[in-house]
Amino acid sequence: MKIKKNVSNLNKIGACVAAGILMPGAAWACACGCGVFDVATSSMFPAGPGGMVYVGYDYQDQSRNWSGNSGAPAAHNGDKEIRTHFVTLGLQYLFNRSWGAQVELPLWNRTFAQDVNWPAPPAKIESRNWTGLGDIRLKGIYTGFSEDLSSGLTFGLKLPTGSFHRDGDFVDRDTQIGTGSTDLLLGAFHRQNLKLGNDFQWFAQAELDVPVLTQNQYRPGVEVDAAAGIYYNGWSVGKMTITPVAQVIGSERTGDIGAAANPPNSGYQRILLSPGIEFHLHPLSVYADVELPVYQHVTGNQLIAPALFKLVLSYHF
Repeated sequence: MKIKKNVSNLNKIGACVAAGILMPGAAWACACGCGVFDVATSSMFPAGPGGMVYVGYDYQDQSRNWSGNSGAPAAHNGDKEIRTHFVTLGLQYLFNRSWGAQVELPLWNRTFAQDVNWPAPPAKIESRNWTGLGDIRLKGIYTGFSEDLSSGLTFGLKLPTGSFHRDGDFVDRDTQIGTGSTDLLLGAFHRQNLKLGNDFQWFAQAELDVPVLTQNQYRPGVEVDAAAGIYYNGWSVGKMTITPVAQVIGSERTGDIGAAANPPNSGYQRILLSPGIEFHLHPLSVYADVELPVYQHVTGNQLIAPALFKLVLSYHF
């Protein structure tokens, strides 16, 4: 299984990256998938009725074989590289101080390389490149717990809009852009001022992704993502606010199930550190971060990326 980008964010949301995953054939070795979501800084947390449109770009190059808690020889995995560019178009709108909605439309470009002779020598590396629509996410947002909208819940569905039939004799189901599953999404978020002053805030958020309807003998693993961090919004240049962000992201995903899945090489736990920065000049904001794994445990042999990169442009109205 491969660490994908599923970026779904609980309250804002900046850029979603849904998961793509696996194939039948001689090389039943996989790569590690990811479901990492975006944090929200001061301009992206819901603050009142109104909306935000955004476009997010994420990039990762899964080129390192990993097994258990450490790197493993590349020869142990028939998959050699999964390089993905993720573009997400999104809309978030709060109808009033309690209720809102969000839709995310992901577009992926993926290059997948594998040794088609693996595990027998000699190695013969072939690759495929394709672009397509990912799995659309639809969510409701509830922020009626407090006057300042500092706490909220999200709930919705991931729809099976992404293709999972691309070059089926070469591309595993867990490497496809779409999972083929309809997933239930449940999340929560909270933010609060620190005693250091109103310019510092801490936040926490989490989301659970549970496949409920599946297709063609493949059920992706259940995934939970959580993040906690702080940001400082006391810097400004003229009318522009500059917000540094520091966060810790944790993810856990169970193994895939089904005849088209590869349970011995799917499932993972990981922790990432992510420094980021946002520039906000109303009604526009730009957010960027890098996500660096500090702990990873994968089942079997899976490909991992040494870093994940993110850029989000948003317009508030």
